[in-house]
Amino acid sequence: MGTVMAGSLGALMMLGIMFVISGSRRSERAFSTGRSTGLWKRLKNLWISWSPVRRAWILSSVTLGFLIAISTGWLIAIVLVPAAALGIPALLSEPPQNEIATLAGLDRWVRLLAPSIATGKSIRDAILATRSQAPAVLSTSVTRLVTRIDQGWTTKDALLAMADELSSADADAVLAALAISSTKGGVGTRTTLTALSENTQERLHALREISSERAKPRAVVRQVTIITLVVLGGSILLGGNFFEPYRSPFGQVLAVSLATAYVGALLMLRRRTIPTPAARFLRGSP
Repeated sequence: MGTVMAGSLGALMMLGIMFVISGSRRSERAFSTGRSTGLWKRLKNLWISWSPVRRAWILSSVTLGFLIAISTGWLIAIVLVPAAALGIPALLSEPPQNEIATLAGLDRWVRLLAPSIATGKSIRDAILATRSQAPAVLSTSVTRLVTRIDQGWTTKDALLAMADELSSADADAVLAALAISSTKGGVGTRTTLTALSENTQERLHALREISSERAKPRAVVRQVTIITLVVLGGSILLGGNFFEPYRSPFGQVLAVSLATAYVGALLMLRRRTIPTPAARFLRGSP
C-alpha cells in the first residue's frame, strides 16, 4: 500500500509540474527559438499548437494511466487509458460538415448578388460591389476571385478557378451557372439566379436531412460507449477480483485485443457516417 501511495503522490507531483510548464508562455518562446531539429522539434511545435484544454486533457489521461497501472498492476493501462481518453472522443465527435457549410455560403452569396443584378449590373459588377459582404466561409475564395478579375481575368475564368479552389461538386453546379450567365451579357441572369437559388435550397435541405439521419447512430453508439466505460470503471473499483485474470500477461494482451476491436468498430462506424464527396464535373485548368 505504501508503494501505491508513493507512486500516486509522485505521479500527481509530476502532473502539477507539467501543468505549470505547459501554461508558461516562456516555454513557448523557448520552443520557437530552440536549436532542436527534426522529429523532436515537430513534436514540440505540435504541442504548442494545441489549446491549453487539450494539453491538460492529454496530461490528465497519461497521469491517470500511470495511476491505474500502479494501483492495479495493469501495466497496459499506461497505453490503454490515454488511447481511450484521446481516441474515443475523436471517433464519436461530429465530423465537419464542410460540404454543407460551403453550399450554404454559396446560397447566401447568390442571394447577395441578386439585388445588385436586379439594378442592371452585370455579374462581374455585382461581384465587385458585394465583395466585402461575402459569407465568412467564402471570404478568401471571393477575395481571390476579385483579385483575378482586377488582374484582367474574364469573369468566367475567374469563377472556374474559384470552383477549383472549393473542389466541390455542389460548388461546381453553382459556379458553372454563374460562369455561363456571365458570358450572356446579363440576358436571363435574374431568371438563372432565381432557379439556381431554388435548386441550392433543395440540395441544402437534402444534405441536412442526410446529415441528421447519419447523426442518429453516432448518438446511440456514444451513449452505449459512455455507459460501458462507466460500468467498466465502477467494476474495476468495486468488483474486487473480478478482473484478476486480466492482470496476467496473456490477460493484458487479451484486454488490448478487445479494446482494439472496439475502437476498430468505432472507426468503421465513423467512416460509414461520413459521405463520400461526389465527383466533380468542372475543371477550370488542365
